Amino acid sequence: MIDALRTEGSLIHSTSIVHPTARIHESAQVGPFAIIGPDCKIGANTQIGSHCVIEFADIGASCKIFSQAFIGTAPQDLKYRGEKTRIVIGDGTIVRECATLNRGTAAKGETRIGKGCLFMAYSHVAHDCVIEDEVILANSVAVAGHVSIGMGTVVGGLSGIHQFVKIGKMAMVGAGSMVPMDVPPYCTVSGDRARIVGLNAEGMKRRHVSKESIESLKRVYKKIFFSKGTLKQITRQVRSEKHTSPEVRDFLQFISSSGRGVCRPRLKAETSASQTW
Repeated sequence: MIDALRTEGSLIHSTSIVHPTARIHESAQVGPFAIIGPDCKIGANTQIGSHCVIEFADIGASCKIFSQAFIGTAPQDLKYRGEKTRIVIGDGTIVRECATLNRGTAAKGETRIGKGCLFMAYSHVAHDCVIEDEVILANSVAVAGHVSIGMGTVVGGLSGIHQFVKIGKMAMVGAGSMVPMDVPPYCTVSGDRARIVGLNAEGMKRRHVSKESIESLKRVYKKIFFSKGTLKQITRQVRSEKHTSPEVRDFLQFISSSGRGVCRPRLKAETSASQTW
């Protein structure tokens, strides 16, 4: 690591501003007019584009931060009173132009981003979120505070995620969706307000989930959402059965532990009604 002083052969551009408390790996690059604020740590081979603003951030190795991204800036929360909080970003994450990733509040103390994520242009992650590995937020996605998004999930462009919502692993959120309820893992949701439209079978195949597990999950999915009885009753009954698939166990555990309640499929009657002019 090097401090804010530029040395001969430094990859920190002469027009950038670096706070004395920042620690930047000697192989990291900092572009023109970038601002690296207090208590920052920039990992090996990470590239910081021009005009970026980064503060109170721990950024891993081999990340790419494109021009005019804002990382670790103050939360957009009226309860925030300047507490010393931070954002942590894992290795290999890409943050495209004009994305904004806020640091935490006193509630959790940090916003945490996993490895290998992609935040496309103008996407926003608010305070105290937990974004796991290999999550993709497409252009102009807005994620409110205290949201958690599971590994390998893709959120389509122009979608909005309500505060405190949990999205399970390998889920898919269709473009333009508004998501006020929890999204179970392996599911695809779409619409305003978002409803489940099926399982993310293609996403599971790409991540090498076995054919047997996918078929088991399909059966359980149908039982959970299309059987008579309350969701709580049906879930309890299905959990009492023997399930060897870890994906099925994840799915059932998520639904059982949801605090907000989960998105539901649209019933056939509702679909027919929505098509009536």
